[in-house]
Amino acid sequence: MRNLRIFIAALALGAMAFSASAAEYTKGVVKKVDLEGKKVTIIHEELKSLEMPAMTMVFRTADDAMLQQLKEGQEIEFTADRVNGKITITAIK
Repeated sequence: MRNLRIFIAALALGAMAFSASAAEYTKGVVKKVDLEGKKVTIIHEELKSLEMPAMTMVFRTADDAMLQQLKEGQEIEFTADRVNGKITITAIK
């Protein structure tokens, strides 16, 4: 019975940790796509997960396929994180 309680408590803690780390999407508008340089410039709202105010900035993408689907003027929602020291788009919807 004690092991069952510990197991349930561990599951609850895991669920809370997952929801706290769930990605928060940020709205933005694609200003420029640089396929050769593998970068995209986005005018974006506040990036709460990175504690950055709204601004225009250049991002890398997690993979080239993401970059291929972006067009100048396109409104997007995305997540970003630091990957190998560079701020990188990790998901787009």
